[in-house]
Amino acid sequence: MRYIRPLSMEDAVGQLAGSPGTAAILAGGSDLLVRMKGGFIEPDLIVDIKAIDGLGEIRETAEGFSIGAAVPCALMGESAALNREWPGVVEAAKLIGSKQVQGRCTIVGNLCNASPAADSVPALVAAGARASIVGPGGRRTVAVEAVPTGPGKTSLAKGEIIEAILLDRRAPRSGDAYLRFIPRTEMDIAVVSAGVNLTLDEQGVVKSARVALGAAAPTVLLVEEAAEALIGRKLDEAALERLAKVCSGACRPIDDKRGTVEFRRKVAGVLARRAATTAYARAGGK
Repeated sequence: MRYIRPLSMEDAVGQLAGSPGTAAILAGGSDLLVRMKGGFIEPDLIVDIKAIDGLGEIRETAEGFSIGAAVPCALMGESAALNREWPGVVEAAKLIGSKQVQGRCTIVGNLCNASPAADSVPALVAAGARASIVGPGGRRTVAVEAVPTGPGKTSLAKGEIIEAILLDRRAPRSGDAYLRFIPRTEMDIAVVSAGVNLTLDEQGVVKSARVALGAAAPTVLLVEEAAEALIGRKLDEAALERLAKVCSGACRPIDDKRGTVEFRRKVAGVLARRAATTAYARAGGK
C-alpha cells in the first residue's frame, strides 16, 4: 500500500488516474479508515488531499458558498454566514457521528461514501447543492444527487475528485431544514430522513420548493411531486397532509432490523411535514 500527500489537485488527479490498482481518497477518513479496519477494502494507493491549497476552506462569494472537500463538519458549524444562510445543511452536517468525528469528517466524504442513510446528502439535495469535480478531462459541475448511483457506488470516473460543494446565495424569504429518525438519542444512522428547502413570496406563499428523502431508497430521493404539493400555497394543513402523503408514497425502502417498509414510509411523511414547517418558519412564513 502506498500513501501520498500531494500539494496540488493536478498531482492528486494524476496519481489517481495512473494508479494500476485500487485507489482511495483520504480527507477526514472517518469512513475510509473504518472500512479498511473492517476488511471491506484494501486500497493499493491512498491519496491524502488535506494539504491541497483551498480544500480546507469555506469560501463565501457573491454567488454563494464553496465548501472545500477537506472542510470538517465542525468547521461548518462554526461558520456564522453558512449557519445564517443554510441552517438545514449545517444541522445535517452536525449530526454525522460524535463531536470527535465531526472534527474530521467531511460532507464530501459523506457524499462519496454513497450510503442511502447519509445525513448531509438529503439536506444538500434539498438545497440544490452542486459538486465541483476535477479529473483527467478537466473540471465539471453536477448536481449532488447525480453523484451516488447506489449503495457504496458513485458516478465519479477514474481519477476524478470532488474538490468542493457549491451552494447558491439564498433568495430573500428562504429557509431550509433537515430531520432524521434514529433508534437512539444520538450517534446512529438514519432510519429515514427528510430535507426541505422553501422560498416564499411577500404574502407567505411558497413559490419554489425542493424536498429530499434519505434512507428511503438505494439513493437519496428528490421528490418533485412533494415540492409541487407546496408551491402556490401557504403552508396550511391541506398542503402539509398532501406533502406527507406524497413523501410516504415515494419511498422505496427495505425491511431490516432497524425498520420495516411500512414504518419507514409513515415516518418519511411525518419528517417531511415537520421539516417543511421549520423551513417555512425560517423563511419568515406565519
